[in-house]
Amino acid sequence: MHIMTFSERPYFHVREDDIISNQNSYFGLANMGDTGFDPLKGHQLYHEYFDERLYAEELGFDGVMLNEHHQTPFCMGSVMDVEAAVLARITKRVKIVLLGNPLPVADPLRLAEELAMIDVISGGRLVPGWVRGAGSESIANNANPAFNRERFNEAHDFVVKAWTTPGPWRYEGEHYHYRFVNPWILPMQKPRPQIWIPGIVSPETVVWCAEHRYPYVALCTNIEPTIEMCNLYANTAERVGYQAGPENFGYLQTIAVAETEEKAQELGRGFVYGGGFGSFARPEWMFPPGYNSKAATQRLAKAMTDPRTGAEIIRFSEGEIDVAQVKASINTQYQNSQEQGLIIAGTPKSVIEKLRNLMETLRPGVLGLWYHHGPMSYQDRRTCLRLLGEEVLPAVREMAKELDLPGPFEQAPGIRPLPASGKHEPVVGVGA
Repeated sequence: MHIMTFSERPYFHVREDDIISNQNSYFGLANMGDTGFDPLKGHQLYHEYFDERLYAEELGFDGVMLNEHHQTPFCMGSVMDVEAAVLARITKRVKIVLLGNPLPVADPLRLAEELAMIDVISGGRLVPGWVRGAGSESIANNANPAFNRERFNEAHDFVVKAWTTPGPWRYEGEHYHYRFVNPWILPMQKPRPQIWIPGIVSPETVVWCAEHRYPYVALCTNIEPTIEMCNLYANTAERVGYQAGPENFGYLQTIAVAETEEKAQELGRGFVYGGGFGSFARPEWMFPPGYNSKAATQRLAKAMTDPRTGAEIIRFSEGEIDVAQVKASINTQYQNSQEQGLIIAGTPKSVIEKLRNLMETLRPGVLGLWYHHGPMSYQDRRTCLRLLGEEVLPAVREMAKELDLPGPFEQAPGIRPLPASGKHEPVVGVGA
């Protein structure tokens, strides 16, 4: 199993009341003035976040995961490849997992060069991962969301070709045009690095992943639709001629660990600060017209409005916002999220028991531990990492061996032959 750490690297010096007053959205908050970005605080946070990734390597984690969001304090990784380049130089062993670059708003030729440089600098430790990006990424980069999936597919094919086809050559596509393609820096990993794809239960993305034999990493999604997507992946893999295994699946779990249950609960609430992921952007910015298929929109609407999931987006009517009422709703959201297992908070002993249930149900070969969001001191974050590394990590490794959960670097994804029957074997909790 591949086990990695993750944080959005938030700029958490934003008052929760201001997020709520902005229609419960980080996206669209003013970047200047009393509530805006302070470069001195940003400087400190960047260095702390780099130190945490070095500490994760010291503790024995297999990877450090980064992501990218634009024009929002929710995530300071607006140019994730800059962070990855720094980590490529200062780390020695961990995989640098990028989940991921929003392809539809990128220049794919420049991206091919940037990622190749990171892979070479790191000595072949890059795991590129690509996303369509939320609708707000298209808005922030002046890209038409209606062409989001088209641009994603074309950019993906172009980057892979740029890494594997000798140049120079010319490219004339639907959305991208290059008269001269001959990137000099090519990845150290041959024929190319492994590619992992994260997602939030879009059926089209899952099918596309299985067809390309890429591992699919579910990002803190509810268990029921995640199981449906694992089944969809397995059925698609069968259709294209291979057996899907744990190496094809990953899951990102929010987790807060402390020396006492009370402290863990305090830290765990950071995951719903301002509304949590549901407050990343207002629905009209997150899912603008044309961005999602009808099937994906229906699935997301169900997940975001089901009170059992703890993932509901808090919406407001016209007029003055009752901040106290919204905060009460956020507290309820936190409790629901814990009941559904979307947030795990506790001492090492209690979280290990909950992780076992997750691993037995989903059988992931990749496990990401999202250990921090919202206001949390550097010391608390470091303590959380220490407890994860020293006490939780060894236990999870033993469980992975017991449950036979190979990661993508132990069992190459997409090459398991189908059984003699031609039918994929059900996986406990996924296909049973």
